[in-house]
Amino acid sequence: MNLQNIMEKAPWSRLPFQIDRVLLGIVVVLALVFTLSPEEGWKTLNFASQSLWSIAPFMALSIFTAAYVSAAGADSLIARVFSGRTIPMIFMAAAFGALSPFCSCGVIPIIAALLAMGVPLAPVMAFWLASPVTDPAMFVVTTGILGFDYAMAKTITAIALGLLGGLGTAWLVRLKMFAHPLKPGIGGQGCAAAALTQPKPVIWAFWRAPERISKFRREALGTMFFLGKWLALAFVLESLMLAYVPAEWITSLLSGTGIAPIALATLVGVPAYLNGYAALPLMDGLLSQGMAPGAALSFMVAGGVTSIPAAIAVFALVRGPVFFAYILFALAGSFSAGLIFQAVSG
Repeated sequence: MNLQNIMEKAPWSRLPFQIDRVLLGIVVVLALVFTLSPEEGWKTLNFASQSLWSIAPFMALSIFTAAYVSAAGADSLIARVFSGRTIPMIFMAAAFGALSPFCSCGVIPIIAALLAMGVPLAPVMAFWLASPVTDPAMFVVTTGILGFDYAMAKTITAIALGLLGGLGTAWLVRLKMFAHPLKPGIGGQGCAAAALTQPKPVIWAFWRAPERISKFRREALGTMFFLGKWLALAFVLESLMLAYVPAEWITSLLSGTGIAPIALATLVGVPAYLNGYAALPLMDGLLSQGMAPGAALSFMVAGGVTSIPAAIAVFALVRGPVFFAYILFALAGSFSAGLIFQAVSG
């Protein structure tokens, strides 16, 4: 009997209301943590609450924008604006992503809103991959701790990674892949073609039409609930990873020189979560112990682009092919950046 059958036969499946499995998972994880260590439980709860609060403005803006566009019927208009301009938009999205201050979790509400509005997946992927790697404040701090070379390398890598993901996605879209990036029932389908073939009248003052007010409310509440629960789970897991995956363990794995540490740094960096600012002193210490410069860059880029908490939220948002493309672009880009930086630094 598989897990789905067990869940369907469980006692709560016969209740007059349906229990959300994500919320149930959050409750179960927190209950276990509080049982094993009440102190750690309060730390986890506090960390998740503060993290959600820190990205609340971005979530609110994304949710309002997506709901407003949907209620006004402007999603088809936005799709028409971006249609036929994919390549220029990829370059703009990659450059803008390198300037925006979003982490791998914080960028998720933004890309959800963009896809729901009908923006093509390719420029969204470019922004999605470039944004978490660096930003102006990160550039300054990186320069102060690791030096100007590393700060420039991260910035160039952010843009290059965005271009790799954006152009690669555009090519895959031409092969008839990623027709519907978002999972069913989550906003729109992020498909410009669908919006173009099903145009809707645009009513910017949607509040004058009762049925559009209802649509705005429905879209806003649905998106808020979906993003809120998955990001809450992501931040709970992030807190536990920071508490129980010590930096010393990462240090022991990433020491050494050559190509192997670069590959290992990429593989460790993608699932592991380490705040971009917290990673800087760790990398500084490892570099002083003889770590390869390329491995340090690969780890910082891979760790910035994604992590297990962010990947969980992304997996809930987009279809499988898009999710795996996102992970593969992150791996390939991080590893390639490390190899190039190692060759230049050597």
